[in-house]
Amino acid sequence: MKQTEYDLSRNEKLRRAVYKTLRNELDYALLRYGLLDSYQNHLDAGVEYKFVEKRMLKPRSKVAELESELNNGFIVLFTETSLPPELKKYIRYFDSNKVVKENLPEMILSAPRVAPDLLKIQKQYEHAKFYDLLKNLLPVDYALLIQQDAASRKRVRYVLSHFHVRIDWLIDFAAEALGKQLRYISKDLYEKGERYAEEMVEKLFEYYSFHHTVSGRRTASTVAFQLLSQMDSIATLYVCSSEARTLSKLYEDGISKFCLIKVPREHIQLIEKNQKIKDFRKNYLIDETEEYGVAAFHVVYERNEHSSPPPDGKLRELQPDVQWLKVAEQFLMPKAGAADCPPLDYLVIYDQQDPFNR
Repeated sequence: MKQTEYDLSRNEKLRRAVYKTLRNELDYALLRYGLLDSYQNHLDAGVEYKFVEKRMLKPRSKVAELESELNNGFIVLFTETSLPPELKKYIRYFDSNKVVKENLPEMILSAPRVAPDLLKIQKQYEHAKFYDLLKNLLPVDYALLIQQDAASRKRVRYVLSHFHVRIDWLIDFAAEALGKQLRYISKDLYEKGERYAEEMVEKLFEYYSFHHTVSGRRTASTVAFQLLSQMDSIATLYVCSSEARTLSKLYEDGISKFCLIKVPREHIQLIEKNQKIKDFRKNYLIDETEEYGVAAFHVVYERNEHSSPPPDGKLRELQPDVQWLKVAEQFLMPKAGAADCPPLDYLVIYDQQDPFNR
């Protein structure tokens, strides 16, 4: 069972506080590389950036787009504790893919702002050049692993420990684990027939906000986080899809997505009339044209009773047509440098008459 705040010792509470603080900062670092840098790639190449359509952010939406090499993609696993050794047969992190000088390819060792002789400390999250190393390793295929440094016994420390991390757990195993957790099956994924098993697999993807037809990174992320969610401690998985042009964050409280959107000129003018919001253009817009501004958009999804364990613990029947997620929050995100600025309510997915929730 997942440890709540009430189950933790004082030192464990300290560790969780450090973890969540670092995770907040990691949000912005990965948002920059996954979305803002991708946008800049399009500007540099003279190619029009294709913004995410609002309908694609609704639960159960299907994204059928072509991947572009101008969009950055990656998977990052960030765990509160060190991963237990028994997970190595499913999440492939070994001595051969540790972040050490002997394992890294020459293109990484010679990359800007990477110090090969200082890797031992540069890969520590607290190091000033940690993000430089992270950015240079993100393009490497498969996933990166950031976890608690087991060698640091006197203080809570996190380290970018492994790169090129493969996910080898089967989708059927992940769907079976979720089905048992939510009490839609009792023992085996196929105990109620193949069609029921297929529906459970489809619901596994919906549970993590993806359409069941996705492949590649989003499939690997779905399977990986279902496995990580069975640990006592918490974990976070970031996946940036070059097809969907979104950065998804899977964590203990649910799911959220980040993307870039157009903010119409009339909305910018309405925001600027709000005396409580200072320097909106400077603090929130990453680019601006005559017709619109460009900003980072954050969507938070919420699960319901159908995607939560039943209170009575009794076995129940799967209803595939019932939706498992809903949009709970929608925000415009401040830029990383605007640390004093809060996210702004911006309700646009369902074309609300008043997008500012006044």
